[in-house]
Amino acid sequence: MTVFSTARLGVFALLLFSCSKAEKGSQEIPSESFRNEVAATEVRTATAQRKSFDYLINAIGKLEAQSEVKALVEREGYLEKVQIVEGQYVEKGQIIATLDRREAEFALEKAKIAVVKAQSELEVLKAQFHLALESKDSMVSKTVQNRILVNSGLSLAEVELKEAQLNLSRCEVRAPVSGKIANIKFREGSLVSKNAEFAEILSTDRLLLRVNVLESDIPLISSNQRAEVYPISDSQNAIEGRVTAINPKVDENGLVQVSITLTSVKNLLPGMNARAIIRSPQNNSLVVPKNAVVYRSGRAVVFTVENGKESKWNYVEVGKDNGQEIEILDGIPENSTVITTNNLQLAHQAPVQIVKE
Repeated sequence: MTVFSTARLGVFALLLFSCSKAEKGSQEIPSESFRNEVAATEVRTATAQRKSFDYLINAIGKLEAQSEVKALVEREGYLEKVQIVEGQYVEKGQIIATLDRREAEFALEKAKIAVVKAQSELEVLKAQFHLALESKDSMVSKTVQNRILVNSGLSLAEVELKEAQLNLSRCEVRAPVSGKIANIKFREGSLVSKNAEFAEILSTDRLLLRVNVLESDIPLISSNQRAEVYPISDSQNAIEGRVTAINPKVDENGLVQVSITLTSVKNLLPGMNARAIIRSPQNNSLVVPKNAVVYRSGRAVVFTVENGKESKWNYVEVGKDNGQEIEILDGIPENSTVITTNNLQLAHQAPVQIVKE
């Protein structure tokens, strides 16, 4: 073997030894060193607190007048005059329409004449039976008086006169309650039948919102419970309301109807759509901000801060949610420091840096 070959073998052996030493050295570098090389994720935090928690029950529905009464036409006839317009406020008993009165007036005149005729006949009969009427036997005189009253036709004529007066009054359609006129069904000149619906009268000074609530939420609702109502026409401003009725029946979709009475009706009309939020206070709940909860593979996770510098992955069981905060039933202890930002892609034991507000 030549000197040159020996030198080459020596260099090769030295290289193998160096690589082997380098590999061994690299295997012995702890994983902690890698974590130290990764930049810490800046996060904001909050504290898991045990406190009173407002659970919000959301539902939508339509506004209704607290009282909706139909004004009916009480007799058949031609509609002569409509004295109101839709949206007009009327008082109870106010005339809102009239029918053609001629036929009823003729009938009333005939009834008056019949009464006068019967009264004349009564006087004739009284003269004929004056002796019996003056009898000292009270039973005889009373019996004779009743008979001549019937035979004269006065009793029947007086009943028919009252009937004619009533029929004439029925030519006037009156408001059965005070409120605003809605849905007028007929125009002037229309032939209307007896008991036809002429219009609706809405008591718009008090409005109701009827909403359907999940049957699982009904145990959290009670009479006089506070609610916030947001009309579609003004969805930014809430109107205060109170729960006034809960239907005791669950429908086929598992929903229960709840009625909410509004404390103000300004710029609102029956039929408007509105959203209700019913507040149900929950006492002594462990609560975190809603954005502290993320979902991994369908499970709820909350990251907490350990030792002030790294994240910890915690599976949690969540409860009620009010849109801003969420109830934690199990998974983290009270007063834990939870991460609320940059937690969507955060890993377990990742370095974090808490950013102060």
